[in-house]
Amino acid sequence: MTDITREDGENGGRWVTVIDGHTAEMTYSRLGTSKLIVDHTGVPDALRGRGVGLALAERMVADARAEGVRVIALCPFVKAQAKRHPEWSDVIE
Repeated sequence: MTDITREDGENGGRWVTVIDGHTAEMTYSRLGTSKLIVDHTGVPDALRGRGVGLALAERMVADARAEGVRVIALCPFVKAQAKRHPEWSDVIE
C-alpha cells in the first residue's frame, strides 16, 4: 500500500509514512529491552478511511514479532485494532 519507515532511537521512535504530502505516524517508547509502549497513532483527516492506520499497526506487529518484543497498547486505535485482530495477541498485551 505505502512505504512505511521506522525511526528508531534509544528511548523510542515512530513508524511513519507520507502520502500525498500528508504524514501519518505511530509513536512508541521503549520499556527495557523486551517491550514497546505504543502511545499514539496520528492519521491526518485527508488520509482517513484509506487504511493508513491499519497499515502502520500491521508494520508495528511485524517488527515486534521479528524483534521478539511485546507491545503495550496505550493508544486507543491500537487497542481497538488488537480486539479486531486476535492473531496479534502473541505480540500485543
